[in-house]
Amino acid sequence: MSSLAKQPASPRKQPRQARARATVDAILQGSTRILQTHGLEKFNTNHIADVAGVSVGTLYQYFPSKDAILIELIRQKRSQLRDALAEAAASSAELTPEQALDNLLRVTIAHQLRWPMVGRTLDYAESFLPLADESFNFKRELTDIISTLLAKFSVPNADMVARDLIFALNGLIEGILATQNADADQIFTRARFLAHGYINAVREN
Repeated sequence: MSSLAKQPASPRKQPRQARARATVDAILQGSTRILQTHGLEKFNTNHIADVAGVSVGTLYQYFPSKDAILIELIRQKRSQLRDALAEAAASSAELTPEQALDNLLRVTIAHQLRWPMVGRTLDYAESFLPLADESFNFKRELTDIISTLLAKFSVPNADMVARDLIFALNGLIEGILATQNADADQIFTRARFLAHGYINAVREN
């Protein structure tokens, strides 16, 4: 159960010195390892502090609760995906539409495969964390990145197509990872069929 009713969810303070940043990084890395191995089952501040190699008191200097740590991990994960997609889209000037879309797919798949258990756990955690506004804005940012690229290649209804692709590809990739072992190439092949097939159908209608 979430601790939001008892504890604030925002970080207490931002680390400004190198030693403080290293401490926060250790806490977040330790948290990631716990989530990847155990999900939320053993995700508590005592265990996090132990894995991170810091005292519980030190952890509380930066994070008032385990929910605050989850929120920071979600923000980092989102930022990494957004920045990687934006970079891939920005480097598409000399590419064909198919190549540009393939680059976005590879970025998305690589992001999902990096810490699959962590990703699924953080997606679930969003349901009980106060992130509704941030989640809406994040999805809007992703849609804008993809729709701008699609519009550049004259794909009709680029905004709608971008939203559909985000929903469909997220469901496809998450479904594959949850039910079977698959490498990046296998996932890419199936995602490519979905994405290119949908865009081709939109262009023909």
